Amino acid sequence: MRVAVSGSHGLIGSAVVPALESAGHQVLRLVRAEPGPGEIRWDPAAGLIDRSGLEGVDGAVHLAGAGIGDRRWTATRKREILESRSGGTELLSRALADLTPRPAVLVSGSAIGYYGERGDEELTEQSSAGEGFLAEVVKAWEAATAPAENAGIRVVHIRTGIVLSAGGGVLTKQLPLFKRSLGGRLGSGRQWTSWIALHDQVAAIRHVLTHEGFEGPVNLTAPHPVTNADFTASLARVLGKAARLAVPRMALAAALGAEMARETALVSQRVLPVKLEASGFAFAHPVVDEALAAALGKECC
Repeated sequence: MRVAVSGSHGLIGSAVVPALESAGHQVLRLVRAEPGPGEIRWDPAAGLIDRSGLEGVDGAVHLAGAGIGDRRWTATRKREILESRSGGTELLSRALADLTPRPAVLVSGSAIGYYGERGDEELTEQSSAGEGFLAEVVKAWEAATAPAENAGIRVVHIRTGIVLSAGGGVLTKQLPLFKRSLGGRLGSGRQWTSWIALHDQVAAIRHVLTHEGFEGPVNLTAPHPVTNADFTASLARVLGKAARLAVPRMALAAALGAEMARETALVSQRVLPVKLEASGFAFAHPVVDEALAAALGKECC
């Protein structure tokens, strides 16, 4: 396949591109800078995209968007998070819909933030949307693919959990403290954490890209979510360190802001990858201990 990829320099995109290329696909990167060979110029904020560069693509993997947890949520940052997803997605969707012939598939980034705070409830792709800022962002993000869907392009919304990698994301923010035995559970630790190993995230993206049976939301999470307390214990065990501390809710609210703390560090989402498992997809790292050990280059405990 000839596949256009946005967000190709991010944590997931930088792993997706070589994986697609090693599988024999031709990758065209969507970039904001002056494009070089194998690159297509776009500027989502300005509403600009080189449609001619997209001609002949068979599919697209859209992973671009401002980081959710990169900095504190001010009104300006929240607007940037929303617009970078809904605006960029609509721009790419319209461009793909205008092509002749049209590509067969668009795999568009999404997140389990769609489900909001859900306590111990088991969540599948059939579960309803939740409430809160991130739920509203994800609803707008997914709705922005409408031009592609209306044009008959198969659209898959990959609702991704916490991606475990030593190369970026949540795990790299935790490691410095855990390596000094200063890690601990967040709040009560009873909130559910739905995660996925980077290796499985990339494999799942390839899987939904090339299998025509996938359409609509697909949960990209490992089959065994854990509580924050269990995740904390697992990370400490893999590192051979103690993790007896706890970060109080008030401290998290002071550090992140009450809304951001509530919807990221303290949110409980017990998400199951029903569609992936039903298709026969095999997770390389279905259990959190092995996933963390693989990410950190350690022997599994």
